Amino acid sequence: MKKGIVLKLFLLTTGLCLFILAVIFALQTVFFKQFYVHQKVKDVNAALQAYKQEYLKAAVDTQATAELEQDFYQKHNTWITTLDTQGNLKYTDDFFMEIKLEHSDEAMFSNKTITIPLYSFINVEDFSSDNQFLTPWIQEGEEIAMEGLIMNNQPMIQRMGKRESNLRDESHLENRQMVKKEYEVVNRYASGNQYHEKYPTFLVKGTITKVRIPKGAEVSRYTNHLLLERVKAFQADLLYGDLKDSNNANQAIDYEENHVDYKIFVDRIQDRDGNPAYLFAMTSLQPVSEAAGMIKDYYVYIIIATLLLAVLASFYYSRQIARPLLRINRTTRQMADLDFSEKISITTKDEIGDLSRNINELSERLHSHILRLEQDIEKEKQLEHTRKEFISGVSHELKTPLSVIQSCLAIMKDGVASHKRDYYFKAMEDEIKRMDLLIADMLELAKYESGTYTMDMDSFYIDAVIERVCAKLAADIEAKQLHLDASLKPIEVVANERRIEQVVVNFLSNAIRYTPEQGAILVSILEDQDTAKICIENKGTHIPDEQLEKIWDRFYRGEPSRKRSSGGTGLGLAICKKILEMHGVAYGVTNTSDGVLFYFQLNKKA
Repeated sequence: MKKGIVLKLFLLTTGLCLFILAVIFALQTVFFKQFYVHQKVKDVNAALQAYKQEYLKAAVDTQATAELEQDFYQKHNTWITTLDTQGNLKYTDDFFMEIKLEHSDEAMFSNKTITIPLYSFINVEDFSSDNQFLTPWIQEGEEIAMEGLIMNNQPMIQRMGKRESNLRDESHLENRQMVKKEYEVVNRYASGNQYHEKYPTFLVKGTITKVRIPKGAEVSRYTNHLLLERVKAFQADLLYGDLKDSNNANQAIDYEENHVDYKIFVDRIQDRDGNPAYLFAMTSLQPVSEAAGMIKDYYVYIIIATLLLAVLASFYYSRQIARPLLRINRTTRQMADLDFSEKISITTKDEIGDLSRNINELSERLHSHILRLEQDIEKEKQLEHTRKEFISGVSHELKTPLSVIQSCLAIMKDGVASHKRDYYFKAMEDEIKRMDLLIADMLELAKYESGTYTMDMDSFYIDAVIERVCAKLAADIEAKQLHLDASLKPIEVVANERRIEQVVVNFLSNAIRYTPEQGAILVSILEDQDTAKICIENKGTHIPDEQLEKIWDRFYRGEPSRKRSSGGTGLGLAICKKILEMHGVAYGVTNTSDGVLFYFQLNKKA
């Protein structure tokens, strides 16, 4: 069964589109989330480098830092903050507590004032609510007890309470990430003594001298508890030395909370004073999870829509590609049937356009060669027809002179009328001359009718040719006492001078032959804008109207008897006709009021 090219292209294109869509869906399902995460990490890292430059240029204060962090979040949907070398938030002078320590045996604590960032122990919202359980004793003048660890020769407070007895009850405050980390680290040591030797504990008391709580726009910096918890966890890992590659300039850490994936970025930098610091950023990967889940839910609709689109696009594409091929097929089928009338329209400049152009060119060349071949065949037929007519005409026209010669020879052989011997010789000589002239005329006519003869053109003055012909035929004109009236003017024409002279000789000879004695012959040249009309009119007998067209036929004589005695071979006007036709000019014959007018036109030289 034959399959059309439209169906093949449709099936191929549809299959290809569906395969590409299947690959896209598969890659999207498997790799989309990884690609999104990779791109997100790349973008955030680039944004961190830009933020670092802005941070180092910005004024060092809490408000400027908060504005930078807020602007960064709005642009990149990523939380960011700056930590000092101990992992504490920098620029927290809007949310802290100052404590005047009492006398202690420890020199590093005795009668000193310390500043504690409150975000590590309590949420900022607890100060604006009616929470009378945690915050009433966080006021200036209140006593406070604290315990913690000495890490890197610096005190790290873990718990705070109104007094020592409160450090373990429900009203105490603690850095939960540090406490959690402590339980984890203690289990790594063989005994608790080893742990406490490395991280000594302390217990101090003091009086709250100052409490600062953020207000207005400053509060937003401390409301992101997820970020603060991750900052405190980072601080615990940093202080306990569990942070991997803490000196690495750039880290990306995966984190999951409530089935939501996050990416944490830590970039170690130096602040404007040359001190170590950290840029801490955190971004949520939940949008990609939601997008992937949504895509899965809508896969059915997407597949139906894409399938319909692929089918429609494939159908249109196959029709568009196949249409010119079908048109080419139809045109070539017509060419096979030798019909070259239809051409392929070229609408594109691609390979199909080139093919259409080449087929059109092939069609034109084939048509041209076939026409030339038909012309050659027609010429061959014409030559064959000319040969047949030549043989027929010769056989017909030579029959009579041969009969005359045969009769004369028979009479002379029998010795009858021997006294007329010279007469019979003269008759045979005349017939031989007439045969010679007839054969010459027939050969010349056959040459013109063959279609192979080329007429060479040149410029000459037609009046000079006519005067020369009149001079040649002056004896015949005087013999019949004819009056020749020539009205000539010097006009230069373009033609074959020798053949035009032959035409003038024939026309003028006919005029002399058919003009009565002492009659008149008028020769004139009528000038037009581009042509010259040569007219030769003889006074006397008319040609019957029904014979005006026949006189140009070979072997036709105007007189009803068609007597050979009137002179001529009957080929002169036929030869003139072919000569004038090969010049491509107008010619003709017409009866005038008292005679017959032969005429022809020639093109004047430009």
